[in-house]
Amino acid sequence: MVIQVQDKEQFDHLLAEANGRADGPALVVIDFFATWCGPCSEIAPVFSALSATHTDAVFLKVDVDKNDTIAAEYGVRSLPTFVFVRGSKVIDRLLGAQVEPLKNKLREHTKHEGAELASRSSGQSSKQVCRLA
Repeated sequence: MVIQVQDKEQFDHLLAEANGRADGPALVVIDFFATWCGPCSEIAPVFSALSATHTDAVFLKVDVDKNDTIAAEYGVRSLPTFVFVRGSKVIDRLLGAQVEPLKNKLREHTKHEGAELASRSSGQSSKQVCRLA
């Protein structure tokens, strides 16, 4: 399940909740996006599908136009930007709508060994990004 972040207070609460799990800090995958960004819209269904197969991770979507302070805190300058956080520390990031690299980073940072997710978008190998002003 992907959680749409509404504000900084909710974001901080979700990170604290992920860090406080009894089995150790959960991986948090943050999708920084904007509604006007074409590549963001293209990869959104893939991000959602990955959240269903990687239930050991927390998936968040942050609209940079509504949550610019969170985007600034994570140094987001291009969209989409995926930031991987564990234990309040950024452990990895990925720029652009890159399906296979996103899947690979999820496998690398989770215990998930499940079946491959079927491709759900065209032009998957592109590094399409939108630049922030």
